[in-house]
Amino acid sequence: MPVLENHLETSSFSKIAHAVENFNFSMQPREIGLVISVSTGIATVSGLPNVGFEELLQFQNGLFGIAYNLDEDEVGVILLGKNSLLKAGDEVERTGRVMDIPVGNGLIGRVINPLGQSLDNKGSVHYEKRLPIERPAHAIMNRSAVSVPLQTGIKVIDALIPIGRGQRELILGDRQTGKTAIAIDTILNQHDKNVICIYCAIGQRASAVAKVIANLQEKGAMEYTVVLAAEGNDSPGIKYIAPYAATSIAEYFMEKGKDVLIVYDDLTHHARAYRELSLLLRRPPGREAFPGDIFYIHSRLLERATHLNDKLKGGSITALPIIETEAQNISSYIPTNLISITDGQIYLSPKLFELGVLPAVDVGKSVSRVGGKAQLAAYRSIARLKLEFAQFEELETFARFGTRLDENTGKTIEHGKRIRECLKQEELQQLTASEQILVLLSLKEGLLDSIPIEKIKMAENSLLKNSKTIPSEIQKRIISNEKLSDEDSKMILKFAEEILAPFQEKPNSNHN
Repeated sequence: MPVLENHLETSSFSKIAHAVENFNFSMQPREIGLVISVSTGIATVSGLPNVGFEELLQFQNGLFGIAYNLDEDEVGVILLGKNSLLKAGDEVERTGRVMDIPVGNGLIGRVINPLGQSLDNKGSVHYEKRLPIERPAHAIMNRSAVSVPLQTGIKVIDALIPIGRGQRELILGDRQTGKTAIAIDTILNQHDKNVICIYCAIGQRASAVAKVIANLQEKGAMEYTVVLAAEGNDSPGIKYIAPYAATSIAEYFMEKGKDVLIVYDDLTHHARAYRELSLLLRRPPGREAFPGDIFYIHSRLLERATHLNDKLKGGSITALPIIETEAQNISSYIPTNLISITDGQIYLSPKLFELGVLPAVDVGKSVSRVGGKAQLAAYRSIARLKLEFAQFEELETFARFGTRLDENTGKTIEHGKRIRECLKQEELQQLTASEQILVLLSLKEGLLDSIPIEKIKMAENSLLKNSKTIPSEIQKRIISNEKLSDEDSKMILKFAEEILAPFQEKPNSNHN
């Protein structure tokens, strides 16, 4: 036994000696500074001479911040949490990295904050890697034209203001005019379209975010949706990074070849949060007290939404930024900035909202700069509908003055009233492309002109109820982006005539 013990001792000593001999001690310098002052949402620190712009800093209590103002003697830091956790004299350390966000398939169906932390009480978030929240937009040579439609399920948008995958379409209007409702309907309509959706709430009330999540869960949309929420009581730094973090999550899926829809609700709160931070950091204010780079923070965000070419797997990000206007003023600073950045806008009118025209889309002020290139070919059969509606609105204004109208003008106004009635649609009631074509083609060809206004909604519901009996080959052609032949249109109209016959006030002698 003593021989064995001596052997073990010798072996242990030799291992220790070998470890000591090969031990390589390297000193790793750490840059630690001190907090000089703390304000709402920001802190001023000193003692970090080599810190980089937008570098992530960590305070001694675990709070993080982003280095933003790099002055000679001090650094202005945007806090990513409550400033009540800090006091002057606390230590702050460089991390050597920028702010990033976890990304991966594990985020689908989850509710997180811009720091990647769970808000849904389902445990920690499973992710594949982390991506910086600020990334350069893809180069022009990496992009393809927008050509595939993104169906919203809303007649007035899909028919008159089409949105394509890879497009940036602004939704703007006064408070409580249904902006979020349009975005949520669009998310719900992607349930069988193989599109991943991201809803980014910026500065919203917790109750409003909870209502959105409840609607998404009730309709089964959380199976393909990520919710990233920065609530109204969060620090301005959290609100500021929210849309960039959401876009990095979207880019992960896009670079995997997926189509992604991202909703920013809303960028008004984002701009105000950045204005608050800039004023606290004593940056020079400009128009409406916004800093001079307010345009840049939104342009660099929305330029990341695109359609990649086939070499990069052909994924896309479709962005629906939301902006709140005041007193219908779409020419104020932030709305005009975003109108110039995006590829079109959907304007919601409070006047239409008060009249019960829902969704309250003002067709005259709304536009899609991609247009028919990103629209199913079947919609071309109703291409004149927007022009007819514009003519009606102009004539209706003159008619209010008691002007005596000739017979043709009267018919145009009656036809326009039915267009407006058919473009109404209830919230959370999305329609398929086939259902929309059936209603709008009947409308364009005058089949509804002899039906009293009060019966239009009943007639439309009857059409929708029977829409599934349209021959399946025609429905397939509509969905597969084939143009409807004259025979297809005649078959649809004959089918519609039979359904609408009980609602007719008198035979429609004007219909050819």
